[in-house]
Amino acid sequence: MLTKLEIQNYILIDHLSIDLSNQLSVITGETGAGKSIIMGALGLILGDRADSNVCRDDAKKCFIEGVFQLANKNQYTAFFTEHEIDLSDELIIRREISAQGKSRAFINDTPITLNVLKELTSKLVDLHQQFDTLTLGDTDFQRTVMDALANVQKELTSYQAVYTEWKENEKKLQQLLIERENFEKTESYKKHLLDELAELNLKENELEQLEQELKFLENAASIKTQLAQSLQLLDTSDNPIVQQLKQLGNSLESIVKYQPEFSSLLERLKAAQIELADIASDLTSWQDKIDFDDKKTESIQERLSLGYNLQKKHKVQSTSELLVIQEQLEQDLTAVLNLNDTIDQLTKKVKDNAAKAAELAISLSNKREKEKTPLTTAVNKLLHQVGMPNAKIKVTIDEVPFNYYGKDKIDILFDANNTNKFEPIKKVASGGELSRLMLCIKSLVAKSVDLPTMIFDEIDTGISGEPAKQVGLLLQNLGQARQVLCITHQPQIAAKGNAHLYVYKEQKGSTTHTYLKTLNKSERILHIAQMIGGDPPSKSALDNAKELLAS
Repeated sequence: MLTKLEIQNYILIDHLSIDLSNQLSVITGETGAGKSIIMGALGLILGDRADSNVCRDDAKKCFIEGVFQLANKNQYTAFFTEHEIDLSDELIIRREISAQGKSRAFINDTPITLNVLKELTSKLVDLHQQFDTLTLGDTDFQRTVMDALANVQKELTSYQAVYTEWKENEKKLQQLLIERENFEKTESYKKHLLDELAELNLKENELEQLEQELKFLENAASIKTQLAQSLQLLDTSDNPIVQQLKQLGNSLESIVKYQPEFSSLLERLKAAQIELADIASDLTSWQDKIDFDDKKTESIQERLSLGYNLQKKHKVQSTSELLVIQEQLEQDLTAVLNLNDTIDQLTKKVKDNAAKAAELAISLSNKREKEKTPLTTAVNKLLHQVGMPNAKIKVTIDEVPFNYYGKDKIDILFDANNTNKFEPIKKVASGGELSRLMLCIKSLVAKSVDLPTMIFDEIDTGISGEPAKQVGLLLQNLGQARQVLCITHQPQIAAKGNAHLYVYKEQKGSTTHTYLKTLNKSERILHIAQMIGGDPPSKSALDNAKELLAS
């Protein structure tokens, strides 16, 4: 329940502090006095976006604060926990707007986004503004009314969970089918590429090693000649290097006995001799291994040619890159097998989802169907009460393709003159009829949806006299169970308020200011009389005002 609304530096308002009744509060005032300004300020703490020019004084920021009392704060625990906001019996919502248009929102001094603010206030306040009657003709609104009265939230939530999973799985399945179709277009070519690589059966760095081996084989004659020349110098000539080193060693050995320091030189010389002898032996082995094998050369050339062709085809430069491509092709071809399995599993899921959704939709439809007669009877009774004895509604439910809300298209049709020719509301209802019909429907919904506060901005558009009185009585009854705020121009409705707030404006110098005051009993009599008969009110208008207040 909204207990207090404070407004500072907002359009024509310097400062207003409004204490509100917990039942029906009526707000009246001349056209242009500022009632819409107050509603605009209220809209800001409910999550509306702020204009950049709302600050009356550009030197200060605009400040709007609403204080709510939570009768059952436990139902808000999950919301406050999720958004890390302190929860207490008193809830303070604040909006601050700078002259530059920068806006900030707070819940219990915790900064929050407008989306979070709207999420919370939608649970606290139902705000019906002047043109909201147009939503009566919307299928979504009519379905929402039916669902609230039929109490199908549990069934609807279950259905929507299954429906959402169904559609998500359908989307995944379609994507996989497209993926498989695209793959199948290239599958044979990929298999051909893989067969080529698998047939060649390359090993890591094989082509690079074959290149080196081929160069060796192609230069075998020259290599063998060079080895022979080296061996001759080292070991097979008339005076080979190894033999010369041996002779040099003998010479040094003969003088070691005269100078011991020569022994280290002798050891180094012997080591060199042994090393060169080993080199000569290895060269001999290489010389024996080198063979002019034309078949082997041809085989290597052929394998390299195949490898080079594959490198060119795949636009790579190395064996390792070809092996990566081969592995990827293997994975792709294996993936299509897994893809088929996944498609089969997902197809089954989609089928199961569809069957479950159909089952839940039937349950949802049955509860809606059962509510048709009670809704029709209750609204028609209220229409008679608010001065429309010949008006009736009729509810139709037609089957449509499955959607997020089931398989029902719900239409509330209207007949204003008892002709039994029911038409869509927006085609046949006048402004006054729409207002009263909306009030009748909302008064019913209010019993099913626990909204602590309901606000009506000029719900009395297009009515007067006895119908206005009946609307007042309906609002008064609503106010017995919850807080109701109503902006009205009708004295019959104004007289039904438990509290009466009067909005007026005054000119001070060159500026206009909006003010609000709570009227006492005598002030209410005078003001309602003025609403009836003008200013100054006649005695009959005053008597009429007293009668309205007493009734």
